[in-house]
Amino acid sequence: LKMSWLWLYLPLHLLMATCLCHSIKAPTSSSQQSFKSNLFDFYHSSILADGKETTIHLLKDIPKRYYFVLEEGRALAPFSITVTPCDVPIEWSILVYKPPPGKAAPGDHDTQEVSKSHKASSLVSTIFNYKGNSVETYMGMSSHSALYLLEFLSTERDTHITVYLTSDTTSGHLYPELPGDPRIDVIGIGHTTVTLAWKHSPSVLQHSEGIQYCLLVNEKHNYKSLCAAETAIRSSGMKLPTTVALSLSPYLLEPQQVMILSNSELSIINKVSSGEVRQVCMGTKNTYTVPNLSPNTQYYFDVFIVNLLTNASAAYTGTFARTLEEPEPKVTELKDGKVVHVVLDGKKQKFYSLQYQARHKKIHFTFQLCRGQIRVHITRNGRTVASENLSGLRYFSLKGKLLDIYSVQLRSTEESNSSVKVLASPHFHKPLFPLLPESLKIKSFSKLRTCRSVTIAWLGTQEESKYCVYRKRIEEGEIWRELQSADRCSGPESRHKSEKVLCKYFYDLNLQRAVTTETIKGLEAGTLYLFDVYLFGPSGIPVRYHSKVVKTRKKC
Repeated sequence: LKMSWLWLYLPLHLLMATCLCHSIKAPTSSSQQSFKSNLFDFYHSSILADGKETTIHLLKDIPKRYYFVLEEGRALAPFSITVTPCDVPIEWSILVYKPPPGKAAPGDHDTQEVSKSHKASSLVSTIFNYKGNSVETYMGMSSHSALYLLEFLSTERDTHITVYLTSDTTSGHLYPELPGDPRIDVIGIGHTTVTLAWKHSPSVLQHSEGIQYCLLVNEKHNYKSLCAAETAIRSSGMKLPTTVALSLSPYLLEPQQVMILSNSELSIINKVSSGEVRQVCMGTKNTYTVPNLSPNTQYYFDVFIVNLLTNASAAYTGTFARTLEEPEPKVTELKDGKVVHVVLDGKKQKFYSLQYQARHKKIHFTFQLCRGQIRVHITRNGRTVASENLSGLRYFSLKGKLLDIYSVQLRSTEESNSSVKVLASPHFHKPLFPLLPESLKIKSFSKLRTCRSVTIAWLGTQEESKYCVYRKRIEEGEIWRELQSADRCSGPESRHKSEKVLCKYFYDLNLQRAVTTETIKGLEAGTLYLFDVYLFGPSGIPVRYHSKVVKTRKKC
């Protein structure tokens, strides 16, 4: 559509429109009536550009109009119009005005006035109208004497759309092509995964370098265009990283890179998508397994074929699937006074359940976190009574009724292995774990360090207990590994005999004075040492203080 000559063409039609407004019969459709009542508004309408995707913003209940004419000198001109709603359903129509026979110049206005009145009703016609939120394309042929008007209306709320008009239907497509069968097939469903497959786009087979597939996953509904998906996420009020500039387009995404818009980062996203929205761009692969989904949850999947050069996209027919229910975890019975050691594989076994039937009204639960990160959830007869992340040694004293059923669910919160010791007993039962001080930290005194010795201190309790000190020489690169991999439930039996320094008993009824110090001698200058203190209670079960790394002085 060559628009440069339009200003020469326009006055002719404006004169025709002026006469038409006085003599046209009542149209049979609302679109024709709207066209008639606004023929004077051409000066206030916009010209629709040819060969370019145009973004149009619509205000609620206020129609917006664009017009175009076809190239002069051609008897018939093919053209196509593609409209993509980016949010709510819209109404849009294409109307055409053809001048009556013999209306060839503005100067003929007076002589044609009478003969035109009985033909005016046939000059304006609606050739296409649509209401909805799907991507629609109209293809047509017309003579050079036709004037076209596109009218767009949103009745729900303010929104925006994209419109692509072209008269060049032979030199390629702005939008990537969809296959004959654009459906997405669900070929596998697991507890936390869904595997999808779809037929290749002809555009991928022809121009694989500039085309790639992008998958959108959410928990609300399918989207009929990438534009609609972007609008829904933007309307949530979230803040995307500046590198993606509020766009889900894959310009800045590498193959297999995932951008996750999570609940914690985007606090308002739940109002729009009822959960998490993910976009994965996987190049030209037409199969993909979506990982890390929640069990027993319905997800909606949309595949878009995206032209990276033009940023235009086409949507496959979306699908949905529900992940399988998580299998019931094995339940272990807890017995009075018996310690259960639970090990969770963060990659395979995320949950572990224990059950305890109360034989007394007061129940005492003890958890000693040995390694990793674990969250505990305790219910009594199906109602939650405690839920928190474990740290060190944790006690829960609960009061209920005889024969109450307590369920304890342990969940690993990281992918590495985690372990914990669990004890359930009546409240008056003699504790197996020792009485703990306010802090399990070991303190070192920098001013008391020498080339051959280190002085450390730790808190005690009001109960006489046994404390054993161990040391281990380590290298600079081993500090993080030693501190992270330490099993806080293991006792001195796991240590080499040469690492033992001493054992001692002490207590103080005044907690402010329940502090002891020890100077460890016979060390090497400029050397790193890892120090551990083990506390033993009446039952002999040890509790390990937090390890302390100290380096002796190089020169004295």
